Amino acid sequence: MNPERHIFAVNAVEISPPTVMAPMAGVTDAPFRRMVKQNHCGLVCSEMISSNGLCQNSGKTVQMVHHSISEKPLSIQIFGAKPDYMARAASMVEEAGADILDINFGCSVKKVVKTGAGAALMKDLKAAAAVIKAVRRAVAVPLTIKIRTGWEPSGNEAVALCQMAQDLGVDAVCVHPRTAGQGFSGHADWSVIRRVRQHISIPVIGNGDILNAEDAVAMMKRTGCDGVMIGRGAMVNPLIFAQIRALLQGLAVPKEDTAQRFAAIRTYAGQMSEFYGEDHACRLMRSRLGWLLKGMPRASWFRSAAACLKSMAETHALLKDYEQQLADGFRTKDSIK
Repeated sequence: MNPERHIFAVNAVEISPPTVMAPMAGVTDAPFRRMVKQNHCGLVCSEMISSNGLCQNSGKTVQMVHHSISEKPLSIQIFGAKPDYMARAASMVEEAGADILDINFGCSVKKVVKTGAGAALMKDLKAAAAVIKAVRRAVAVPLTIKIRTGWEPSGNEAVALCQMAQDLGVDAVCVHPRTAGQGFSGHADWSVIRRVRQHISIPVIGNGDILNAEDAVAMMKRTGCDGVMIGRGAMVNPLIFAQIRALLQGLAVPKEDTAQRFAAIRTYAGQMSEFYGEDHACRLMRSRLGWLLKGMPRASWFRSAAACLKSMAETHALLKDYEQQLADGFRTKDSIK
């Protein structure tokens, strides 16, 4: 890909800028998706959603497909190993208004793999084909898959799966070039993304080890991928999407100041409370605030204090106190220790 292009399309769905928020369990719920969308993320994705849970109408699982117009375009990712369940779940996702449906072929968590889902499907192309065929027949929306390198580092499994997926009507693939055994350790082998790009004609989205805007552009240049997907880098710095957009357009890369960062966190906290209710939101915010302030001075103290939050009033008071302490340089006698 020429990184001077600022758009690509998954079938009829245009993605501009060519950036995608990775589907992340326990992270990419509706409030988080809205936050990164406000920072110019091209495509946001849901958390990984169980096809079994959707088919059984689990209240918690069904809530995960809820979204607002402000999140569009939106991709919703499902996982499972049973073609009939996956087809039914896919239909439910399409009816819920998803712009793109994604199938997870990359999760290597043991409880997922032991059911034959996620990365387990990369070892069994026949089973993978059955899932893709069933889902493709069930929905009209664009269909994508997210994969890993496979179970061994050559990338052969990734290439074979992507070629098959293209033949079965998949509209784009996302490649996270770590093996199933690596989890999130070690380094992503971007050469696997390049190999996949060379073997198929549908769009390829690259994922792995993108921590800043420069990494994103470097991946596009080195692999020829059509877009980039960011996961953990966006948890720490949601502004990364705006920074990538600026770099691709040859503009000054925006630098977030402290006031902007805290304003965004307050908005996010408010949306969490609206979406989940105050009690549940506060429990979630105990860990999530730590992500968003990672790297700030004395952030470990803040994380410890946030672990006890019980109300939104306490949340806002803690944010105000910490922001003021940062502004004061921790000079007051009551400064954070």
